[in-house]
Amino acid sequence: MGVCHSKDVSEFCLEGRFIEFVIKDGYKLKGLLLLTADGECYIKLAKHLRFTFDWRLPTGTLLQVVGQKKYDAKTGKVTLKAERVMAASGEVRRVQTISPIQEIPATENTQPKPQKAKATILVCQKSDCMKRGGKAVCQALEAALSDRGLEDQVTIKGTGCMKNCKAGPNVVMPDKTRYTRIQADQVLTVMNKHFADSQRADNSHQVVISTVN
Repeated sequence: MGVCHSKDVSEFCLEGRFIEFVIKDGYKLKGLLLLTADGECYIKLAKHLRFTFDWRLPTGTLLQVVGQKKYDAKTGKVTLKAERVMAASGEVRRVQTISPIQEIPATENTQPKPQKAKATILVCQKSDCMKRGGKAVCQALEAALSDRGLEDQVTIKGTGCMKNCKAGPNVVMPDKTRYTRIQADQVLTVMNKHFADSQRADNSHQVVISTVN
């Protein structure tokens, strides 16, 4: 007894104008609607095409579709399934199969904002100044800046010899005021003088410091 096949499968190749995509569940791409010589035609897309098809395909684009045609003898229904989709304008060239459009986040200004230049406190790092208490002065300056929340506005920079070794440690403030023979316990007074806006001067610490303008 012979086996009766209710479905015949064959290959097809047709051309038509793109009408629209057929979407399922609001977002799943299932197939294409084409306007062919025989009228409007629905073509199911193979899985490998559903995830890579260009959603920006313009309406009216002439397409050439190659795939499998299934004919159900019981229902008389013909199903078309695309395996390849190509542009058919003049010479046959493959339709770009890129991922769906990716949205680029909008930004108010793509140009980086220029950062405000930091004020700089210069501290001599040569041996004579360091022996006279320069290291402790640096630590006191760092602590004072931290207490006032000025770390992002003021930086401490070590320098070479300031040519005043016998009067070390030598410190130059952002306004070019130079302090000589400065010690760690005098840093608070200096900071109160130059950064009065960040913290009210502490009158309990009044120390005479030699300055050279």
